[in-house]
Amino acid sequence: MDLSIHEKLTEIAGNLWWSWQPEVTQIFREIDPVRWSELKHNPILLLQENPPELLEKKAQALVIHSRVNWAYRRLHEYLQDSRTWGSMNAGTLGSRPCAYFSAEFGLHESMPIYSGGLGVLSGDHMKSASDLGIPLVAVGLFYGEGYFTQSIDAEGWQQETYNANVPANLPIKPAVGADGKEVRIAVDTRNGSIHARVWRLDVGRIPVYLLDTNVPENSEDDKNLTARLYGGDQRTRVRQELVLGIGGVRALNALGIKPSVIHMNEGHSAFAPLQVIRDRMRVDGLSFDDALRETSAMGVFTTHTPVPAGHDRFDAGLIDEHVGPLADEIGLQHDSLMGLGRVDPQNPGEAFCMTVLAFKLSRRANAVSNLHGVVSRRMWAGLWPWRSEEEIPIGHITNGVHVGTWLAPQLRNLYDRVLPAGWSLRTGQQRVWDGFDKLQPGELWETHQSLKSRLINYTRTRLAQQAEARGTDPGKVEQLKGVLDPNALTIGFARRFAPYKRADLLMRHMDTLRKICNDPDRPVQFVFAGKAHPRDDMGKTIVQRLFQLCQEPDFFGKIVMLENYDINLCRHLVQGVDVWLNNPRRPLEASGTSGQKVVLNCGLNLSVLDGWWAEAYDGTNGFAIGDGRTHVDTEIQDQRDADGLYETLLGEVIPLYYDRDEDDLPQDWVHRMTRAVATLGWRFNADRMVMDYVRDTYVPAAGAVSCEITTMP
Repeated sequence: MDLSIHEKLTEIAGNLWWSWQPEVTQIFREIDPVRWSELKHNPILLLQENPPELLEKKAQALVIHSRVNWAYRRLHEYLQDSRTWGSMNAGTLGSRPCAYFSAEFGLHESMPIYSGGLGVLSGDHMKSASDLGIPLVAVGLFYGEGYFTQSIDAEGWQQETYNANVPANLPIKPAVGADGKEVRIAVDTRNGSIHARVWRLDVGRIPVYLLDTNVPENSEDDKNLTARLYGGDQRTRVRQELVLGIGGVRALNALGIKPSVIHMNEGHSAFAPLQVIRDRMRVDGLSFDDALRETSAMGVFTTHTPVPAGHDRFDAGLIDEHVGPLADEIGLQHDSLMGLGRVDPQNPGEAFCMTVLAFKLSRRANAVSNLHGVVSRRMWAGLWPWRSEEEIPIGHITNGVHVGTWLAPQLRNLYDRVLPAGWSLRTGQQRVWDGFDKLQPGELWETHQSLKSRLINYTRTRLAQQAEARGTDPGKVEQLKGVLDPNALTIGFARRFAPYKRADLLMRHMDTLRKICNDPDRPVQFVFAGKAHPRDDMGKTIVQRLFQLCQEPDFFGKIVMLENYDINLCRHLVQGVDVWLNNPRRPLEASGTSGQKVVLNCGLNLSVLDGWWAEAYDGTNGFAIGDGRTHVDTEIQDQRDADGLYETLLGEVIPLYYDRDEDDLPQDWVHRMTRAVATLGWRFNADRMVMDYVRDTYVPAAGAVSCEITTMP
């Protein structure tokens, strides 16, 4: 019996594959463009508002039956295709996949269980693993309220609100075991058990299992344990990480999934190998030492932050309360357990660090850029005091972004004309990008200008809505509907407002900033966005300073700030800006991926030589702030970088942008755009990243027969 159009679209909406298929996304948008936007691009909600009879009428009026049938067939062909890169290169994972653990997954704006870069990286990893056909499953937490929604009050102070994530409105379903029953797990603590149900979220070929403690068996406190991402106190955090790590492995066991690799994306999930050790001892009769050795051989750990505050640490009492029962089962004394999380196992005053635990329970560890690898080896050298810094076993795999998710559809059409057939399935190969310089400069520039106009229109609407919400004078609201000049050099800055990212570095030269924003011949305008952590008052103060700057007469409409940075806002920014500004305090940016998204969309980076940009910049594919040298005095370094930022802006960026030929085309600027894509597109995308993980970590870990600590090439 043929399925109705409603049934087919419901099946498509149940797999986030649709979110990186522009043609499929367009079908949902056409059903009701206004509600599509209001519903935050959530097809589940859209279909709830359009029952079968109503949808059928709309489909006939829109003549979309054939397109829906095509999308439905394409989804099934995608899921059933066995001729993938993974089938040829990751066969050893076929029956025992890699299990990827992460505290957050940023997959789409309609699935708000992420906060920022770490989650979006995890989401892009899943999408590329799916496209490549890698045998992989993922484990995370389902946050009933997600991360906070940001608004800025009339004084410029960030306000946080939380909204409920209703499972019925999301593309998730209960995970079921081989017996057909919904999976439930429990994790013991000294004060009772924490229970969780398991949801399944399909991301193309990849199942993501999300643990949720909002179940009747739990106390009220434990029901709320997974309510908020990165919320609560230390006790909440350790309990979340207990559920993620130990509970996550138990969920996989209940599902009949026996992974050959445990990939811990950051230290939040570092308890997972302890559960694997317990299972090996119980099922295979191994001693603790043997189980530790074999479990560590299958462990892969990715560290993401060179900032000490970014590594979770817990006191001995919290560790005994929560991990004590498992330690008792495997015969591990409390001091020995604490030693696993200490750089110096014999130091009773040292807290238990999840990052240290992850390093000790994995034999393959990597940073997320070349420079971050250098910093990480220096930072964690104490774990290997018998080795020189160069021999510390922490390699690097530089982050990348998922092309299908972040590339603007308008540019995809241009790519299709100059790159080889099927290029989107081989984005991690250098030769695929060789033909990019065949693009006609005028055509590329016009496409970029149309995306920039879309960004400006979007920004005007958002600014007016924000101003109305905070009770701004109607006249000023009306003014906001016409701000920003489509012909002006437009620079974007959007990321977490942590102090070290220095969103306010521009404000060190106010007179110069005033001049460049008000230059009648060569104007420059800035679009800012980003959230500060709810407990980071320094970050909130930076938000306030920028907001207040936007209100000053000299900068009104020339420097603007958008609230509630999320995946949708990010998409508009990275696809529409001329230049992406990134000025962290080197070397505190582990990698950064927002600038990589800009590259795909032919924008240029203006960045400190930190993170990925330190290995990407070649002098012709963007712009650099400073020369990579740092000063021990941060105040001097900040002033030096502010000077370097304006030197590059005034000496390179602005002159190049406004150097036009007789057709008003910035030929040299466009050449730099094409150069950026040709040199960086293949290197800094998630397909290349995932292939590196498969070759350098997953396959070796899955076939590990030695307990030797190895380094990656």
